[in-house]
Amino acid sequence: MEITQKEENGIVSIAIKGRLDADSSPEAEKVVKEALEGQTTRVLFNLGALEYLSSAGLRVLLSAAKEMRRREGKIVLCSLNEFVKEIFEVSGFQSLIPIADSVESGVEVLS
Repeated sequence: MEITQKEENGIVSIAIKGRLDADSSPEAEKVVKEALEGQTTRVLFNLGALEYLSSAGLRVLLSAAKEMRRREGKIVLCSLNEFVKEIFEVSGFQSLIPIADSVESGVEVLS
């Protein structure tokens, strides 16, 4: 798993590449918590290069969403492949976290 992050125009963008599973979720959770420190209220998760998502990985994303809700902020996931998108649909979590087709449409949701 590889995580990159950047901040642009008040939006923290976090890209996750590879597998987000039980082995990688502790590291991912640490990186995400650090990214959300401070006054961050808009977060974009670019999951275009995410190959696999387990329930442990799902918890990382849900905890970020809960934190944004607590701050009255916004979060959006974008560029999900069919496998990852299906996990959100089957679990019902797409009703909790907005999903955009592309980074550009995700930024629009956050603007």
